[in-house]
Amino acid sequence: MKPHVICLMASSVDGRTLHSRWRPKGSTADLFERVHDELAGDAWLVGRVTGQEFAKGRPYPPSANETFPREPWFARREAKAYGVVLDAHGKIGWGRSDIGGDPIVVVLSEAVSDAHLTGLRGEGVSYIFAGKSELDLALALDILNRELGVKRLLLEGGGGANGAFLRAGLVDELNLILCPAVDGAKGAPSVFDSTDAEGDRRAPVTAMTLESSRALEGGAMLLRYAIQNANIQAAADR
Repeated sequence: MKPHVICLMASSVDGRTLHSRWRPKGSTADLFERVHDELAGDAWLVGRVTGQEFAKGRPYPPSANETFPREPWFARREAKAYGVVLDAHGKIGWGRSDIGGDPIVVVLSEAVSDAHLTGLRGEGVSYIFAGKSELDLALALDILNRELGVKRLLLEGGGGANGAFLRAGLVDELNLILCPAVDGAKGAPSVFDSTDAEGDRRAPVTAMTLESSRALEGGAMLLRYAIQNANIQAAADR
């Protein structure tokens, strides 16, 4: 069963998410963490680039003496929340097993090396497989629900990961912290993004309903939208 997926992001009024480019300068970290805690997800998920920012280690050794089945492996279960990171090709060397107390769960493709799995196991980093060589995001969500009981997942960037989930019709809700700042230039990541190859692929969003809006300190606003996807509508029409 698919968890309820809530995309939580903070952006400038022009939809950009690289805070260092915003003018006027300011920090949204406290606002983001507060809303994150309010939403009370069973897990939060980020893409590889964002995940790399949390890593403290180096890439794992290139070879291993042991082979492992391509099936879920968990160093820890029954956590209050999990930090899930997409890393299809096994590029992140963690040097840690949790982020802020939340156990790390890496989503891999089956193409990763046994050496990388050895490194993950040695550091107590849990992992699941969702696809042969590329990630199947719907399958990843199903496994997180089935194996770890994740019913409510916070999707927290970057824009590439958010965009991939959106185009797959997997985002149920958007909580956007709109900050009183602008970027105003090319090249910065946005709330939902894509590669050049995915530029013509449109998300199956058929409706967005404003469920609530709330003023936050410093002139920021929290906008909460329910998202309806075409596949959900088709199921309802049958």
